[in-house]
Amino acid sequence: MLLIIWLFRKYNSLAQRMILSLSLAALFDSIAYVMGEVLPDGVLCNFQAWWLTFFDWCALAWVCCITLNLYLNVVKEMRTERFELTYHFVAWGVSFLLSCLPLFGDYYGPAGAWCWITDEHVAWRFVIWYIPLFTLIFLMMLCYLRIIYVAKQRVITWSGTYEPSRERRKVVMAEEIKHLKWYPCVYLAVSLFPLLNRIHNAIFPSETVFILTLLHVISAPLHGLANAFVFGLDKETWDQLNLTSIQLAFQSRFCDSTRIREYQPANVHYMAQIDEEDSEACDDETVLFSMPSITLRDKGP
Repeated sequence: MLLIIWLFRKYNSLAQRMILSLSLAALFDSIAYVMGEVLPDGVLCNFQAWWLTFFDWCALAWVCCITLNLYLNVVKEMRTERFELTYHFVAWGVSFLLSCLPLFGDYYGPAGAWCWITDEHVAWRFVIWYIPLFTLIFLMMLCYLRIIYVAKQRVITWSGTYEPSRERRKVVMAEEIKHLKWYPCVYLAVSLFPLLNRIHNAIFPSETVFILTLLHVISAPLHGLANAFVFGLDKETWDQLNLTSIQLAFQSRFCDSTRIREYQPANVHYMAQIDEEDSEACDDETVLFSMPSITLRDKGP
């Protein structure tokens, strides 16, 4: 996803820049999942737990920001470029604050396959993560239902004079909705088994169900893969993924030698010259440019 966004300059639009930030959050989130064996309680374990919480929240926050941005564009018909810094502040800032709260209370520690909030502080797991997670996913589903309804009504409703730019914007918006609406769905899908496993751990702290733990371990690190799957639903992106388009994109990135330089008129000087023979015949010749190998003449009547 990062390579395609960079290669084809998709970051020129706000929606794609937000997807770029979501991809970065998922990329860094995956680092904690591959840190290795189960860590003992300590600084490294706390760091892994904080890292997981922070980037899990970042990924969720960017999905929410994408949904909110689409809602403002379609339902409220607002231009949202001015909110880009606000999106970054909310996505990274709020995530940092929430991930630090358990750290201050020393609630992080060994919690199964990875370090996270320990079994002794089950309530914190739901307050910090699971309750906000599924509440936000539910709200995003409601937002997308409203977005899809409004978009369909505007596509089938005609009013006023025909404006090609507005009609084109409707088509583009409809195409964006088709794949952007799946980001909350895949986030819900990869979060379902971890939730079930944590609920079982809370009810039966001394019993471990192998199948739930296995599904938890398999599905939890799949945020990036799920996002890539949704990203691939964009038809325009697939149309660009052919050998010719990729070669041209790489050439424009690395092999473009086109340069625009300032014109230096050092070898050009202006002069007026009247030929004596032509002057007697009342025929003027004015030399506009005189160069070493080129002379341009403009003959008058």
